[in-house]
Amino acid sequence: MSYPLNQDSEKLKAQESTLFDRTFRDSSGNIVIAQAPNLPLLVGLTATLLQFVLPSGNLLAGFDLVAFGALFTWAWQELFEGVNYFRRALGLVALVGIIAFRLHIV
Repeated sequence: MSYPLNQDSEKLKAQESTLFDRTFRDSSGNIVIAQAPNLPLLVGLTATLLQFVLPSGNLLAGFDLVAFGALFTWAWQELFEGVNYFRRALGLVALVGIIAFRLHIV
């Protein structure tokens, strides 16, 4: 015979999330490592690729600025709005990398 208190504690144990769950699962319980790219990432990657085919000048500087801004925005969104700890860590690493690359520390 089980008491209601025991049933409630068993349900709580089943609902507790592990470190793996918090790291790789979203709120629906799906494992999320990669997602379809959102608009800032698409704009940033496109502007970065266009820099390789453009000659130097104002247009190149403009695409450089757009690429930095879009990739910075994507990394910031991942850092603070990522669906799990993995995506947030990815945003942090990307943000530090983007800033370091921009400052020519790398």
